[in-house]
Amino acid sequence: MAEAGRVLLHLSLFFILIHYTLAQQSVLNSNIERLALLDLRSSLGLRTTEWPIKSDPCNGWRGVQCKNGRVAGINISGFKRTHIGRSNPSFSVESLVNLTFLESFNASGFSLPGSIPSLFGYWLGSLQVLDLRSSSVTGAIPDSLGNLTRLDALYLSNNRLAGSIPSALGQLMKLSVLDLSRNSLAGQIPASFALLSNLSRLDLSSNYLSGPIPPGLGNISSLQSLNLSDNDLDASIPMELGNLSQLVELNLTKNLLSGSLPVELGGLRNLRRMEIGDNELEGGLPNGLFSSFDKLQVVVLSGNKFYGALPGALLSLPTLRVLDVSYNNFTGNVSTFSSNGNGTDVLFNLSNNLLYGTLASSFRNFISIDLSGNYIQGKVPEDIQSNIKLNRNCLQSLLNQRSLGSCKLFYAERGLSFDDSGAPEPTQPPLPEHEPAPKRRRKRWIYILVGLFGGIGFIVILVLVMVAVLRKCDKTIVNQRGTANVGPVPEGDNPSLPKDPTFVSGLRDSFTYEQLLCSTGGFSEANLIKHGHSGDLFRGFLDGGSTIVVKKVNFHSLKKESYMMELELFSKYSHTRLVPLLGHCSENDNEKLLVYKYMPNADLANSLYRVSEFEDDNLQSLDWITRLKIAIGAAEGLSYLHHECNPPLVHRYCKNLHFTSFIFLSF
Repeated sequence: MAEAGRVLLHLSLFFILIHYTLAQQSVLNSNIERLALLDLRSSLGLRTTEWPIKSDPCNGWRGVQCKNGRVAGINISGFKRTHIGRSNPSFSVESLVNLTFLESFNASGFSLPGSIPSLFGYWLGSLQVLDLRSSSVTGAIPDSLGNLTRLDALYLSNNRLAGSIPSALGQLMKLSVLDLSRNSLAGQIPASFALLSNLSRLDLSSNYLSGPIPPGLGNISSLQSLNLSDNDLDASIPMELGNLSQLVELNLTKNLLSGSLPVELGGLRNLRRMEIGDNELEGGLPNGLFSSFDKLQVVVLSGNKFYGALPGALLSLPTLRVLDVSYNNFTGNVSTFSSNGNGTDVLFNLSNNLLYGTLASSFRNFISIDLSGNYIQGKVPEDIQSNIKLNRNCLQSLLNQRSLGSCKLFYAERGLSFDDSGAPEPTQPPLPEHEPAPKRRRKRWIYILVGLFGGIGFIVILVLVMVAVLRKCDKTIVNQRGTANVGPVPEGDNPSLPKDPTFVSGLRDSFTYEQLLCSTGGFSEANLIKHGHSGDLFRGFLDGGSTIVVKKVNFHSLKKESYMMELELFSKYSHTRLVPLLGHCSENDNEKLLVYKYMPNADLANSLYRVSEFEDDNLQSLDWITRLKIAIGAAEGLSYLHHECNPPLVHRYCKNLHFTSFIFLSF
């Protein structure tokens, strides 16, 4: 009995220990990480319903996973931003640097316009999964991602990434999935990818990659899916790809590949999908290429220059479901095809080739077959017309056929007999003898030309609008000024400006120096927006949650009269194109502070020009409609300063006020 009691006591202690351990793991132990998550919530504009401030992040925050009391995973896929967050979405995730145990970051489908921060590669050494699919990411892929040696999966598809693929990604030895598809990446595929020995899926499709396929990819024995389609890859298909014995899917369609189909691809014994259409491949199909495939289900060889007979092994594949060899120069008697083909539950497309002969009744066993654009003659058996396409052939008593002359010529050139007892009935006008395969490159050139002429059209409209605005301004000057004197203001002569800021008319609220010091974190570098020639600009946060901009005016670099002029202007004049002045601080004689409304969209220069690849990660490309609105808005602001202010302000005042830097902030 005592023994049973001891066992029960031990079991109770064991379950209590497990419960305590799980409870500890469900509570965030790091205050630094909690602050980092709060900062991330603020910078991304996440809703409090998903990340409530009163709940523990490890226990009550959606998408947050913890291990041992530390943040291990963040998943914001499918999240919705607040109204303020939607007005200025950006890739602001700097607070992630404090989550040193983070293993997974998933923001797929969540808009993060801007470049991928280099900090991912420098501070998130524990990261194993980075998923930014469909996140509106722009710019280049940073080389620093090559430092994430623990990374298992990298998803960057369906964005606007540009530039070349960093060869540093070849250092990710543990990587199993690399998906960079549907971007605007250019250059060659890095040869260093041959070092990714654990890679199982590589998808670089729908980019602008050029050059040859690296033969070293054939060394990745673990590769199961290789998709390089819809690029500009050239040269021949490397025979080394035949070493990928685990490969299940191979997609090389829509490239510029040339040469013949390597017989070494027969080593892909586990292959289920082979898609190599829309290239410049030529030659005959090797006899032994398809004899070893017992799992192959989809074969797409369309849009090439293959010729010769279709191998019987290809037509007789036991697991075949789709065969598309259209738009080639394959030849042969269709009766042979009907006897070898496995038509049950298979879709065949043999259109636009050089097949000839007559149709047999066995074609009724095929569920769907396209034989249009060939040279098949004779009559069509009545029981097979519903499942077969036969346009542009040499068939009797059937519409939309080739001309009798072209049919006779085809058979005569090959020494074959042609039955012209029932002449074909061609379409009026005659259809082309052999239509070329549609190529993606032709569409691409169309898109380029449309974009080019569309851009030129927008520039012309922009110039016309600016000319109209300037003409209107000139007329306003004549109407308002008449014969008034116009000229430079004499130096030292500005009677409209007061000597003391306390007497400035219409002055906004006063702030204490301590209040502004706390709001900007002691004017820290982290809150510095930019250095100006008349003072530095800092971001600040008031107690009520409002964001402000504090201009720290230094009289060592700016005359007091200029400061008074700026204070007078912004307190007296108000316009939608001028940044609102909220207040000032004049406690220090040698250092004055001006407080403005914070404009989240940054300035015009930052949205038009990039100084270097390391600056301005949130840069967004401006479309022409937005540029036109900016130009009109800038003209409205200048017109107000020149013609509606009394007295009018000349251009040098705008320079002192950094007008060209701030005008975009009002949009």
